[in-house]
Amino acid sequence: MSRVGSKPVGIPDGVNVEMKGTRLVASGPKGTLELPVHPRMIVSIEDDTISVKRKGDARTDRSIHGLTRSLIHNVITGVSAGFEKVLEVEGIGYKAKVENDALTLQLGFSHPITVMPPKGISFDVEILPRNPDRPALQCLIRVRGIDKQVVGEVAAKIRAYRKPEPYKGRGIRYSGEYVRRKAGKTGV
Repeated sequence: MSRVGSKPVGIPDGVNVEMKGTRLVASGPKGTLELPVHPRMIVSIEDDTISVKRKGDARTDRSIHGLTRSLIHNVITGVSAGFEKVLEVEGIGYKAKVENDALTLQLGFSHPITVMPPKGISFDVEILPRNPDRPALQCLIRVRGIDKQVVGEVAAKIRAYRKPEPYKGRGIRYSGEYVRRKAGKTGV
């Protein structure tokens, strides 16, 4: 039995959930999301909980049981609280700012990079004061939205413009990400 799949998903106050055929539709204070549910899964909504059961004990049924429950939990969390990824921009002269909902990055290239947010995604940039422990840390970029997958994809796309390099640590990294540092050439 799937340990993840057998846990019920709680529905918080202010969130409405209903099944429309094979689609789960959840609406809450942050917005509305739809999730296609695999036809081999049985989703039942009782009072303030959602439970997921599988039709059989085949290998594919067992493999998507926990996945379906996790996706439903992400939809419920997204419409009630939303998701956020925080990126750190580190490097002398590296900058980020929001102009007309678009994110503009200065990352040491000859041109600025403009990232247009997809529908349902918003950017916030926090300029940090100088820190003697991390003098190259310039700002924080917050990627917010209700769809966990889209938030993660946009954050990964932004990080890919200038991944953190191992010698000085310059680049864009996730908040709390550890970058293994290498020793550079030692001069004689």
